[in-house]
Amino acid sequence: MPVFFIKKRQGQTSTIYRFTLAIFLFGVFISSVYHPMTVQAHAYSASYTQITMDQNKTDVIFSIDTLSIMELIEGIDKNKDWVLQQSEIDQEKHHIEELLTEGIALDKDNKEQTPELEKMKIIKKSNKIFLSIYLKYPGVSPGETISFNDGFYANDPATNYVNLISANYQGETSEAALQGDNRTWTMLLTEVQKEQQSDSGQAVQDQIQKKTTPTAHALPTTLTWFSFFKLGMMHILTGYDHLLFLLALLLRKQTFKQYAAIVTSFTLAHSITLTLSVLGVVTLPLRFVEAVIAFSICYVAAENIFRKEIRYRWTITFLFGLIHGLGFATLLREMAIPKKDLAVALVNFNLGIEAVQLTIVLLLLPLLTYLFKQKISEKIVRYSSIVIVGLGFIWLVQRLFF
Repeated sequence: MPVFFIKKRQGQTSTIYRFTLAIFLFGVFISSVYHPMTVQAHAYSASYTQITMDQNKTDVIFSIDTLSIMELIEGIDKNKDWVLQQSEIDQEKHHIEELLTEGIALDKDNKEQTPELEKMKIIKKSNKIFLSIYLKYPGVSPGETISFNDGFYANDPATNYVNLISANYQGETSEAALQGDNRTWTMLLTEVQKEQQSDSGQAVQDQIQKKTTPTAHALPTTLTWFSFFKLGMMHILTGYDHLLFLLALLLRKQTFKQYAAIVTSFTLAHSITLTLSVLGVVTLPLRFVEAVIAFSICYVAAENIFRKEIRYRWTITFLFGLIHGLGFATLLREMAIPKKDLAVALVNFNLGIEAVQLTIVLLLLPLLTYLFKQKISEKIVRYSSIVIVGLGFIWLVQRLFF
């Protein structure tokens, strides 16, 4: 056999090996992130804050995922089973109070308020375990500025931590997502004078002046739309199963028109179910949704291996995209956003998801175009798809039985 041919085959084998190894290492990283035994750098560190204000008191319910608590308070998991028990919470109550004092603060006119800790209890949100902490602060009045500051993981530039806030003051609501450098939510309480009216709609006047009734009006000063845009971006960036599904879809050689149809159908499908799920029109068990997402990865990667020709991939992409949309909706559904504010949150959350997806597609297509010009492209696609099937199957088993 000629020497140049041997070297060529060795070069092809080396390329296949490197490409497949890269996919495999990416999968190992994903599996380690999602593995339930892993506490450090877990997939999604999140908290929910509900603030209810009136003139008598301010109630704050701060709920943070228990993996974050175990990450921030060393040794709190006494039996080392990676599950935080109520008994462990009770034993470490003092350390949790210290953590709260350092991590969150409610200010009124730039003066930090002292809370009263009412109770702590374990709850379940979206198939994850959270610790809910109930705090009571002094009441508020029109004319005051209320701020909530979240300093959890503030010194960790690589954190994916997000705090989803929902506040209510005499019927006025405000929602925001605190993440990255944006860790402060602010609401300005103003007093609006409303003219008192009779049943006929005519203003009631006395001989001296118009009678007026003061009512409170809340003006949120946090840039809400951008916070939800960033939340959508981060949600897809930390959704490694969604990203792997997208990679499996693009990995098989197709025309530009077919690629455009795939991306469009996926966007349309997950936008439909994302909206319906947040509105409460469509609800499915989270375990089922997550399992089907894992199955979708297996199915598409298996198509790459066994089907000789793929023409109408956009159809199966649309069907699976409907399920992926239910997975995207988890965070927003837990916030219980009022319907009058829901449109802004949904649109910007979805735009954040699409911005990341389109960026990934635009980055991948030139690389894939170059790959498909190589003689060994079929082997690379086949071996990489085998790895993707394996990863999807691992997630499928985990989500069905663990």
